Amino acid sequence: MAEEQKESFIRAGYDQNSFRYLMKRIFWRLIAPLPDKLYIQLKFWSIKGEWPDVDHPKTFSEKVQYRKIHDRNPLYGKLVDKLAVKDFVAEKVGAQHVIPTYWAGTKLSDVDWTTIPLPVVIKPNHASGLGEFLYTPEDVEALKRHDPCAEWLSIDHARYNREWAYSQVERKVVIEKMLSKDGGIPWDYRCFVFKGQLSHIIIDTRTDDQGYSATYSRDWERLPFYDPDYYPPYPQEIPRPEQFDLMVSLSEALGRDLDFVRVDLFDTGDNLYVGELTLYPGGGFEAFEPAEYDRLIGDKWVLPARRS
Repeated sequence: MAEEQKESFIRAGYDQNSFRYLMKRIFWRLIAPLPDKLYIQLKFWSIKGEWPDVDHPKTFSEKVQYRKIHDRNPLYGKLVDKLAVKDFVAEKVGAQHVIPTYWAGTKLSDVDWTTIPLPVVIKPNHASGLGEFLYTPEDVEALKRHDPCAEWLSIDHARYNREWAYSQVERKVVIEKMLSKDGGIPWDYRCFVFKGQLSHIIIDTRTDDQGYSATYSRDWERLPFYDPDYYPPYPQEIPRPEQFDLMVSLSEALGRDLDFVRVDLFDTGDNLYVGELTLYPGGGFEAFEPAEYDRLIGDKWVLPARRS
């Protein structure tokens, strides 16, 4: 299981047991010894079916690859660290938008559970798509029995997706407050910000145990593109959130000094919390339908000048 997680970027919509996907994983292992640039180009080709121009990129997907290869902003290590980024968020927009942390460390045996107010989320600070919800003492005991911490801490985004910023992170496991809204998990608002300007928001929703996704512009107009490998499009319109103006303000303040960042927000009804800041969405391998939106979104991203 750990190896499968290491060899893939974990996405809700992918069938990781399909023969085609298994063949890709084998291919990625074979090319793993290659240098970053060639590895990224081959992996991009195996997933998206085309060869990327990583030196003169035009599409959004290509520009994510460019960032992985060429951009070594020393701030990035802090931004992708789900623990360290909390200080950055508090400084930029206020501590009230930071999810409270109850514990951070590397060994589950070090946790004093008498100090942890359930329910909570436990997750690694350096990887996406991993974690567990703990609602009851029984959940805690089950966690102790199968203790996933060593497995989580072994995952290396800097290796299998060549996302350099993760090589700067001191890996830890984090226990933090579980957010809720109307008795369930709040929706995830993924805000794409280019040089301090919100472009669009992808909303991840869950209705009747089915995940959906919808994309809206800064003016809250439904946009037609989506990722066919992810959740299906939400079949209805989503009302403009009551805290939408605050979403815009928070995301633009956090992205003001960056050429691009995705700011993930959780709306609990009475507050907005920053879940994480994402520099390499989907590793830059996500699909766009219609395909031209990969270029249209890419046009909004003005890359910084390369240092010689």
